[in-house]
Amino acid sequence: MEKLLILDSNSLMNRAYYALPLLSNSEGIHTNAVLGFTSMLFKMKEDINPDYVVATFDRKAPTFRHVEYKDYKAGRKKMPPELAEQFPIVKDMLKLMDINIFEIDGFEADDLIGTLANHAEKNNMEVYIVTGDKDALQLASKNIKVVITKKGITEKVIYDENAMVEEYGITPKEFIDVKGLMGDTSDNIPGVPGVGEKTAIKLIKTYGSVEGVLENIENISGKKLKENLMEYREQAIFSKKLATIMTEVPVEIDLEEIKSKKNLDIEGVRQLFYKLQFKSLLDKLPKAQVSKEEENIQIKIIETLEHINSFKEEALNECLYMSFNIDGTSKYSELTLKELYIRVKDIVYFINMNNIDNNVLKELKNILEDENIKKIGFDVKNAYSALEKINIELKSFTFDVKVAAYLVDASKGDYEAKVLINEYLHKEVEGEDREIRAKETFYLKDLYEAVNKKILEGDMEKLLYDIELPLTKVLSSMESLGFKVNKEILDTLGEKFTEEIDKTQKEIFALSEEEFNINSPKQLGKILFEKLDLPVIKKTKTGYSTNAEVLEALGDKHPIIEKIIYYRQLAKLYSTYVEGLKNVIEEDGNIHSSFNQTVTTTGRLSSTEPNLQNIPIKYEMGREIRKVFVPYNKDSVILSADYSQIELRVLAHISEDDNLINAFKNHSDIHTKTASEVFNVPLDEVTSLMRGRAKAVNFGIVYGISDFSLAKDLKIARKEAKEYMDIYFERYPKVEKYLKDIIDEGRENGYVSTIINRRRYIPEIKASNKIVKSFGERLAMNAPIQGSAADIIKLAMVRVFNRLKEEKLNSELILQVHDEIILNVYKGDLEKVKEIVKVEMENVMDLKVPLEVDINVGENWYEAK
Repeated sequence: MEKLLILDSNSLMNRAYYALPLLSNSEGIHTNAVLGFTSMLFKMKEDINPDYVVATFDRKAPTFRHVEYKDYKAGRKKMPPELAEQFPIVKDMLKLMDINIFEIDGFEADDLIGTLANHAEKNNMEVYIVTGDKDALQLASKNIKVVITKKGITEKVIYDENAMVEEYGITPKEFIDVKGLMGDTSDNIPGVPGVGEKTAIKLIKTYGSVEGVLENIENISGKKLKENLMEYREQAIFSKKLATIMTEVPVEIDLEEIKSKKNLDIEGVRQLFYKLQFKSLLDKLPKAQVSKEEENIQIKIIETLEHINSFKEEALNECLYMSFNIDGTSKYSELTLKELYIRVKDIVYFINMNNIDNNVLKELKNILEDENIKKIGFDVKNAYSALEKINIELKSFTFDVKVAAYLVDASKGDYEAKVLINEYLHKEVEGEDREIRAKETFYLKDLYEAVNKKILEGDMEKLLYDIELPLTKVLSSMESLGFKVNKEILDTLGEKFTEEIDKTQKEIFALSEEEFNINSPKQLGKILFEKLDLPVIKKTKTGYSTNAEVLEALGDKHPIIEKIIYYRQLAKLYSTYVEGLKNVIEEDGNIHSSFNQTVTTTGRLSSTEPNLQNIPIKYEMGREIRKVFVPYNKDSVILSADYSQIELRVLAHISEDDNLINAFKNHSDIHTKTASEVFNVPLDEVTSLMRGRAKAVNFGIVYGISDFSLAKDLKIARKEAKEYMDIYFERYPKVEKYLKDIIDEGRENGYVSTIINRRRYIPEIKASNKIVKSFGERLAMNAPIQGSAADIIKLAMVRVFNRLKEEKLNSELILQVHDEIILNVYKGDLEKVKEIVKVEMENVMDLKVPLEVDINVGENWYEAK
């Protein structure tokens, strides 16, 4: 028998939308319902292998049921806009796949499904109806199977007539009568009050139909049930009518037209999937045709002097498109350039760096250091470091595709060449390792053009060419140099930590009056919530929760809590930094952290192996870890330069608030000034408590804090927190206006921008879910401020780095931690370096308020901070 697959599209889209997390592509288009729907379609096509596929949809126009019963489907929740916007997309996809769409004013999709199924069965076909709605079970028969999607989008149960009888004890047709008695809350079909599914099935099994039940009311036990059946008999018959799916809708059905595959547009589907970023589904489509040029990429190996001289002739007056195969990227001492791939014209040249002699290497050096030969490539930071190890300085490198793609959309997380080629060029890169790298290099030219187009469209040239591209060289230098560690101080600090951990553990045991494993949440939970009888904040499947949030909430309930928080912090510091640092000190005595330029969505740098940007300094023991970081030699010192309140200064600039601008221009202590405004007292009467609360308000505003969160942070009443914020916005009205305007801008554009156009896409801001939407609004408020601060510090790093080189000073930039840069400074250069750092950092960007830098010097990082 031929097979017809019918998709109850509204039901499946609804099922997919709620089964999958809210997803969106880089343009902010929501995609989770389309992804789930398409995944189910592909799975059903694979499982059933149908000859015909039809997708049915509901129309907005009222149906005959609405005409007969005005409250039909009344009270239904309105469709979320994030789901509604996905229906046109799924219809476009179905058209590209040459799947017929059935929708008619006046009839529901259920009626079209019933009619199609009935017609197909009469034409001796096997029918599969895929839906999340049990209403369709009434259509099941020997040859009509109803596929009910269950958990999420993966599980399903198939019912034919026999399966219905087996599970429910009634036939599909009798299922209509069950609906008549029990009603349907989702469709607002009333049924008979007090009759649920079990009772309805029992009655229909006994009496065969609604009419049969009503004829035998006297024989039915239960006084209330009898009364309800008597009183609502007409409603039961009417409900049955409403629940009955029509199987004779006046619509012309041409099975041959449905079967036709002549308009199947696989390439169109592929392009749509690329746009929607459905990577998992692209693999299910037939592979795209590749051009002969791409299929037969010419690869020439460079091994001899003759090879490289021939290559040099080709390379003159051409742009080199380069990719690097680098080993040991997680450890500087192991960082090695293994292979080099270069596209010139339409040929990819390959150099195995382990297989060339010194003469070839010398010529390669000449080419790579030739400033007249323009180079474009991928992930150059590590290449700078690896080439430096073999005494080659890569010059005239003008575009890093990976870094540029990150600027286009910082939320992706994966910027590997293969992924970007797939996304921008819609090409699949497959094969063995060397073949893949050759193809990636071949596609670099087109990839560069596609990504550069996006950079120009986003007006991000300054961001790319003044900041991010030169920064790759700065980061390479910082990684190569590393930060010297005094192992003796580290060992001594380890002993100190061990003593402090033991002491704190004893204090905890004294307070709990027994010894237990503090690291065991189960044992700790018993002590806190059973023995000490503290209020239970949260429970998990395994017992009491003792996470940081819970401990924070219990902070004022018992002195043991503060000790436990301190103990955990110490234990983490000890394992991560005392023991952890010992494992990453390299042969030169330095730690070479890796700085990641394409990770954070804010534009900030991150550091790994080890993460030197995240040493907690709340407790003195955390600050002491900085003592182990020392200058390279006795003739050097550590210099720290830290921007003062940079995010608040950026807020003053962006909001153009006169009061905030004047406060910074007059070099006021901004927190004292805010406290004076909020608490309405003279500056000299501001207490430390007032200043602390004003500080929380100032920084809270930057992060889009709510009165609820501020109250929680300050441990005050929500009403009081709201008063603080209201007074703040009275004193700084343009700040409030900026925050409102930036939310509107984010909602309209789908993104917000920094001062020099770094974008942060925020799909969450359009969510119907209030919590998600509120999160998106906070991101919109904060991203331009935090992102602009990141731009400023990065540009400052580039300027300071370049000045040190220009002045030929024996001092180096070695670390960046958010708003602070650390330098190893030769004592003889100190005054000159101080001047350079101050001038470059404070004049890096022309803002409406002055940028101020605090400079400190010491024999280690601790002293310099």
